[in-house]
Parts: sequence; C-alpha cells; structure tokens
Amino acid sequence: MRRKLYITVSVVALAGASSFAQESSSVTPHSFAYVLQAEGIGKTRQAALRCLRDCGREWIIIDPAYDDGKDGKWTAEGLQTVRAGKAGRKVFAYLSIGEAENYRSYWRREWDANRDGKPDAKAPAWLCAENPDWKGNYRVRYWQEPWQNIVLQSVDDAVRQGFDGIYLDVVDAFEFFEYNPAEKDWIDNRPNPETEHTYREDMIAWVLRIAARARQQKPGFMVIPQNGAQLLEQTDYVAAIDAVGVEDLFTDGKHPQPREHVDEVLGYLRRITRAKKPVLVIEYGAAPKIRQRSFEGSRENGFVVLVTDRELKTLGRSEAVTEK
Repeated sequence: MRRKLYITVSVVALAGASSFAQESSSVTPHSFAYVLQAEGIGKTRQAALRCLRDCGREWIIIDPAYDDGKDGKWTAEGLQTVRAGKAGRKVFAYLSIGEAENYRSYWRREWDANRDGKPDAKAPAWLCAENPDWKGNYRVRYWQEPWQNIVLQSVDDAVRQGFDGIYLDVVDAFEFFEYNPAEKDWIDNRPNPETEHTYREDMIAWVLRIAARARQQKPGFMVIPQNGAQLLEQTDYVAAIDAVGVEDLFTDGKHPQPREHVDEVLGYLRRITRAKKPVLVIEYGAAPKIRQRSFEGSRENGFVVLVTDRELKTLGRSEAVTEK
C-alpha cells in the first residue's frame, strides 16, 4: 500500500513541477551571504536585520528563524527590511530536506529520548540514525510521505513569511543510501526497494514536488538545491531549479581538492551553466593560499563564490564573477 501511494505521489509531483519549471528565470548575483546562526552577526534580532540590510550582498540565505523561541521566525516586515538595503535583493529560507534536525519545532523528544543517536521505539518509520558528522541531525527516508508532509509545512511557512525562495540542503542524502556495506562501496543509481525507483530518482521527485508546492502558492518562487550535483543529469531537474549551491568544490577547507573530484563535479555543473543558471560555490578555507584557490577556481568557471566559516555564523567574503 505504501509503495503504490508513493508512486502516485511521485508521478503527480513530476507532472506538477513541470508546469512550474523556471527555464532561465535567474540572473546571476554578484555576491551572496549564507548565515544560519544570525546571532553571530547581531546580538538581537534587529541588530541582525540591520547587518543583513547593510551587507551589500545581492542574495541572502538565512535560517527561517532568528531563534527557536515562540516568536523566533522572521516576519515579512523583517525580510522587507533586509531587501531594502539593495535593489533587487533576494532572500532565501534555508531548509534541510534530507535530514531531520532535533532543534526544530517538529522534533519530538521521544524519538530519541536517551540521545544515543538511534531512533527509539516511538520514533517514526522514516527516521534513521544520527549523522555522526553533524550532531543533532538524523538521516531520514526522504521518500516517505510522513516526512515529506513535515517538510512541506515548512515550505508553506517560507512562502507565508515572504521569502523569495528556498535553499534546500542535504539534497545529496541519496549518497548515504547508495552505499553498499557488503561491497564497502557506493553504487550509482542504486534501486530503492521501497519505491522501485533509484534513490536519485526519489530525490529528484522530492525536489520537484517541493518546487511545485511552493509555486502553486507563489508563482516565480525560487528553488536552489545544495550539493548532489549528479542530479543535474536529469533535464526536468535542471528546468525546475533556479540555481545550485556547491560546497567544498575547489578545497576541503584546508587543502585543494583532488583534480579528479573537481573535474567530475564541474562536468555535472556544465549542465546548469548551459541553462544560464547560477552556480553558488561555498568554501570554508582560512589560510590565504587555500582561499585564493577558491576564488581563482570560481573566477575561471564563472561561478559566484563565498568563503566563510563552516558554522555559518558570519558574512564571510563573497566575490562577483567579474571581479579581479
């Protein structure tokens, strides 16, 4: 029953998203900001809003809320304050669609009451173990309807709050499920036995469903996925998104990335640059030579780059593709 229900939803999502595809709606920004912990730039909500207003960046990605209190979410008035600092500025709401975060309002304590990183008996079927690299973030079976319903509520909230679009994180969650423990290796396009699609197809259907949901309420609403560049092989996916974010493309924060890694990702990214849609590169290097590699690589490829802290507490430094 679950499988039949899911397949129906997937087909509807694909058909709906096609109607709301945005072939070349994006103008490449000259700079952007990516701040998920706004208390790092302002000790109060108003101070943070002023900092964002005056930062000079064209696109701004922020968490939907300044804090997790009852009135923590940004208001439409607050977002308008941010936009007022620069003509044509766009403000995007961050949203994790491939992991559950235990500091969000949807989280229930009984899902992992003893905090051992493993779902308890009362946890929903879609919840998996905690990501060992990110405390408080739990893998999810992102194709399952109950999880998608939770996220779609957040999409609706972002539209109501007055954001210009959403920035989708952990789009590369399919890679976790593509790993085959028996062979100790990853299997590209590994089938998902629950859906009879591949894990990549499930993620594409999920992103397209989000895009359709948002644009039914607000035509022109922008959707930007982060990472999972392999999905750009799918034409419908490229048509439905407005840009793509890529972390650690040229460096891993401390060292240059291997040439084969860079070349492989660049190969996928050419599909979106041919569609004349922006590539946002996020790098986390601190050493001058490493930062230089991030800027040079982005310039060479016509990408917009941000070098910032991995905790995303600051504005970092962002550079226009035309700057030297």
